[in-house]
Amino acid sequence: MSRLLAAAAALGSALAAALVFAPRDGFETEIFIDASPETVWSLLTNPEEHADWNPAMHAVEGRFSTGERLRLDMRTPSGGVMTFRPRVLVADAARELRWLGRLGLPRLFDGEHYFRLNAENGGTRLIHGENFRGLLLWVMDIHQFRPGFEAANEGLKARAEAVVSGYSHSEPALPGAMTPITATLNESLQP
Repeated sequence: MSRLLAAAAALGSALAAALVFAPRDGFETEIFIDASPETVWSLLTNPEEHADWNPAMHAVEGRFSTGERLRLDMRTPSGGVMTFRPRVLVADAARELRWLGRLGLPRLFDGEHYFRLNAENGGTRLIHGENFRGLLLWVMDIHQFRPGFEAANEGLKARAEAVVSGYSHSEPALPGAMTPITATLNESLQP
């Protein structure tokens, strides 16, 4: 019995050490948007806008206010939808939005996702990244997510610049995307 207790204590200590010393990794992307930080912020914090500019986002619910919990339904590479319930850590209007999401238990796979908006040359320098921590980092390459962040940046840029240019909400935010009107026009132009 004492051997079993000693083994359980050793296993518990090893697990606790693994959680405390869980690996960390992260990456950061950036893009210049020819729109004010206020315009970018209004799109970033409007749940109804996310699916229009972020190709990875299926749906967003909640308020982008410090302490609030969001519901993010994200498209997976396999075509499914995965739901996260992150908590907003920072919501500093037209400056920074930051949330912490977890997969299961703390330190299994935590992601602190952030958007920083810096006024620059009459527009916005968007810094968009995520810092990860958790046991799954020993077996997961988080850099596989970078293309999704870059696609979101491009979509947000296109949508914000369309707003500034006066395009209607029905205009596509993503390059190459089609609204029913542009699809009809393209079909009518086919030989």
